[in-house]
Amino acid sequence: MAPRLLTPQALKSLLLKTPSYLSPLPQIIPINATWFLPNDPQKRTGLSAHKTLRIPHSRFFDIDTVKDHTIDLPHMLPTPSTFVSSMRKLKIRKEDHLVFYDSFEAGILAAPRAAWTAKIMGHENVSVLNNFKIYVKDGFEVVKGEDGILDYEARELNPTEEYPEGITAELDRVVAFDEVKALARENLTTGKLAKDIQILDARPNGRFTGKDPEPRPGLSSGHLPGSISVPFGSLLGPDGQILDSEKLREILEKAGVKDDGKMKISSCGTGVTAAVVDLALQEAGFGEGLGKRRVYDGAWTEWAQKADKDLILKD
Repeated sequence: MAPRLLTPQALKSLLLKTPSYLSPLPQIIPINATWFLPNDPQKRTGLSAHKTLRIPHSRFFDIDTVKDHTIDLPHMLPTPSTFVSSMRKLKIRKEDHLVFYDSFEAGILAAPRAAWTAKIMGHENVSVLNNFKIYVKDGFEVVKGEDGILDYEARELNPTEEYPEGITAELDRVVAFDEVKALARENLTTGKLAKDIQILDARPNGRFTGKDPEPRPGLSSGHLPGSISVPFGSLLGPDGQILDSEKLREILEKAGVKDDGKMKISSCGTGVTAAVVDLALQEAGFGEGLGKRRVYDGAWTEWAQKADKDLILKD
């Protein structure tokens, strides 16, 4: 179910074969999903990074905008209608191959989350570029500045070619607060989780243990009972790229992840880097076995606000 990883060379080859960016025919569409943490010391934004440097004819996908606006959490999954509206605004067809990427600075961060969202919403052909920093270093074509940033808007799609209404989200891939609370309570009471489940926390280990603060003021750090620490940064190479499958498996197994058929629930701060872990699990060849990989969408931001105090553990 997870998106596929795509090398810069593979993307370049696909772009050479795709129809013109203005063609109504299905095509390869690069999508910049750059996002920065709210405590970013340089006060950068995804849109500013997109305006600075991007793949030609890219769209910008803002996870802080394409979200469920009825919930007071940073970027919960959008409703299907919100997703469709954003796809139409970006002149995207359901048959297009979407390739999400992060900024040069980020390497891999939010692109897997945006790609995961598209897959949840039923978009069939979705990839994550691994990654834009390497794409730039390899000398592939880029655009700087704001000139032509909305050039794709000239793509003309007739009503039958527009993104269809009435899509159905695959919500069995998402886990909600009440289910996670029941699992955490079971662990606190019995010392174990349900036999078919593992919960993986993608936040840096200092926030997992409670030693370091959360980036959002007022939130306690720590972890939920029964979870294991799998910092998403440990899954990335020197250029911020997702490591090869053999190295990923080694890191995940060392962290305590078992390829034993247990359902894997990935979590993080706000549901962004959990998607990095979810993608790494797929790349490492961890089979889904008895259950599907799932993401706790509300993640730690929801947990720290709603969970009982005894369900917030510190080492």
